Amino acid sequence: MRSKIEADVTETIGQVPRRLFGSFAEHLGRVVYTGIHEPGHSTSDSRGFRGDVLELVRELGPTVLRYPGGNFVSTYRWEDGVGPVGERPVRLDPAWHSVETNQFGLHEFAEWAQAAGAEIMYALNLGTRGIQEAADLLEYCNHPGGTALSERRRANGADQPFGIRLWCLGNEMDGPWQPGHKTAEEYGRLAAETARLMRMIDPGVELVVAGSSNPEMPTFGSWERTVLHHTADLVDHISLHAYYQEQDGDVDSYLASASGLDGYVRTTAGIIDEVLAERGLDKKIGISIDEWNVWDQRLWNETDQPRLLAGPWQRHPRLIEDTYTVTDAVVVGSLLSSLLRNVDRVSVANLAQLVNAIAPIRTEPGGPAWRQTTFHPFRLVAGLARGASLRLAVTGDTVDTAQYGRVDVVDAAATVDDGGRCALFLANRSLASATDLQVRIRGARLVPRESSTIAPGAGQDRHTANSADAEPVRPVPLPRFTTNHDPEGTTVTATLPPLSWTALAFDPAGGRDA
Repeated sequence: MRSKIEADVTETIGQVPRRLFGSFAEHLGRVVYTGIHEPGHSTSDSRGFRGDVLELVRELGPTVLRYPGGNFVSTYRWEDGVGPVGERPVRLDPAWHSVETNQFGLHEFAEWAQAAGAEIMYALNLGTRGIQEAADLLEYCNHPGGTALSERRRANGADQPFGIRLWCLGNEMDGPWQPGHKTAEEYGRLAAETARLMRMIDPGVELVVAGSSNPEMPTFGSWERTVLHHTADLVDHISLHAYYQEQDGDVDSYLASASGLDGYVRTTAGIIDEVLAERGLDKKIGISIDEWNVWDQRLWNETDQPRLLAGPWQRHPRLIEDTYTVTDAVVVGSLLSSLLRNVDRVSVANLAQLVNAIAPIRTEPGGPAWRQTTFHPFRLVAGLARGASLRLAVTGDTVDTAQYGRVDVVDAAATVDDGGRCALFLANRSLASATDLQVRIRGARLVPRESSTIAPGAGQDRHTANSADAEPVRPVPLPRFTTNHDPEGTTVTATLPPLSWTALAFDPAGGRDA
């Protein structure tokens, strides 16, 4: 296999928003309890925060964390999670057929997010609650003091406001599975009135209106148009959610999932532009991909959901704890590249979830925490992608897929920052063949700084995964990788292993700020 990529450091798509590297901590399964919070664990502090998990989260590098749901939020009473822990009520969580103890709530999460170094993205309950509850929560969180709600926050231990800027106006309100599911017309009006009141209380908030739960929804497109007709002048972002899985052994289509995400973003962007033009609004509305990941939903549909519904209500049951493989890591890496290719439209993105449930980090109660295979591409892209995303021209061999047609064998993205540092992110979608790659970068003289590749190693195959006992899937240096200079720029030559994802980092020749 052969592939060629052309780039010019002056031809960019847009700046890479730091919020592109967010994640999600929902009260779902063991994300919170025995995930990020486990009093009595050998690594936990006085607040019950697991130190081993917090260390891995800092290594992973999420910049924003969505909380507290997800489907969970559509029946959640935020008041249950504040005040003295011993006085908080125990509730049923219908979304995940679980018992919620409320031992971990808003104040605990704010402290934990600060310790993790991440911004909070708070989701509001517009399922079973509405405008007044949203306004009350905003006042509780962000007003300095002197009112009943802000003084209640201060009495509960947070003298200074939380200062939460980013708010989701509900979650997946287009889905019949969602408590409080609404039509687009119903939801659009509710979201508009909620947004209007929130801006009266705190004009500095950024608001995310709920778009489609997936592109296969029968209302996709019409939902966005109707909701935006109500809210376009009041909101800053519209969400889309995207999950991908290998279906019926069709691994070629699975490895091309990023092509599906590219199309989903482009279609949504076109609808945004259409509505803004119809309404005569001169503004930008970003796309918040506030849930994305790879997720084998058969585990939920065939095992977890029937088991839950047939059994007693449980506290933090094990739910959708997918074990991720080398193949999954390659797909996650390519989905991250899709985000980079769409930075002109995507403003926020959250890998769902953070710990245990379809997550890059797993734990055992009272036991270890470890990195899943998907941890590594996220960590590398979040750490290396800086500055602007480069516009790339990819030519060469292709792969035929049932879902997305013919796609390039190499999926690629690249960034360059103001200091001339450059990063390349490359997935070889071929299962069996190495790909000889040439990357021509005009306008820059670059020298290699580091390389990291995820691929099946000796004695491994595409199904190899990490576990509590061992982490055999880790990035290793790319063995065949060279650079050459000429007066116009740099040529990078590499051989990408079959079924691999690679990150290459470069410094400018002659020094950091050359």
